[in-house]
Amino acid sequence: MTEFKGNKKALPVRYCKCCKKPMTWRKKWETCWDDVQYCSERCRRQRKQQVVSNAE
Repeated sequence: MTEFKGNKKALPVRYCKCCKKPMTWRKKWETCWDDVQYCSERCRRQRKQQVVSNAE
């Protein structure tokens, strides 16, 4: 990742697997950006519940 120069449009974007909202790259996710799949804990938990209910 190149250094952030103040242009947020140049940052990479991903879409949440659960709610499909766009997530813009954050400094906090610098080391784990490849693993980021959900926009929030709520979406992560909700997705997990859907998988369990589908298996039953």
